[in-house]
Amino acid sequence: MDTLDPRAARSRDAVLVAARALLQEEGPASVTHQRVAQRACVGRATVYRHWPRPESLLQDAIAGVDLPFFAASAPDDPDDGHARAAWLRRELRRLADELALPTVARVTAALLQAAQWDADARQRLDRWLAEIDRRLRAAGIGEGSAALLVGPLVYRAVFQAAPVDDALVDRLVSVVLIPPDLPRS
Repeated sequence: MDTLDPRAARSRDAVLVAARALLQEEGPASVTHQRVAQRACVGRATVYRHWPRPESLLQDAIAGVDLPFFAASAPDDPDDGHARAAWLRRELRRLADELALPTVARVTAALLQAAQWDADARQRLDRWLAEIDRRLRAAGIGEGSAALLVGPLVYRAVFQAAPVDDALVDRLVSVVLIPPDLPRS
């Protein structure tokens, strides 16, 4: 079994490092058996032995890269509308800045693509989305707000490859949070 053979484990690890590097540097189309084998300094047969299908190799490469999402710490008082708005602006700005990094944008795009055809990628994406919702709820922000907040950031940063300005962040915060001095209906 490969997991018991140290040489097989080393070659597998080398292949994954190479695949992740290619994914981050050039995007999902670069993660081919041939390119990864060259980068990892192993034979192409070694890559095929561990990953007979290119989709499996890409999925395992994606699985080893963390994507950004809201920080675990919520505002001290989630009922304080001003503290919540400040926290949300800060977190959205941080997320937008991370999505602007080419590496993060490429991995995000690859995960979104893979989630359409690969159940493991879909589960991973669903776990990340659930974690974002959980963290937003901990901050006193309503359930389902992740789509209103994260969707536009991903669209602008990943699909349009454009910067996210502070005006967009402010608009998103105002859509999700009703200012505390306005009556709620």
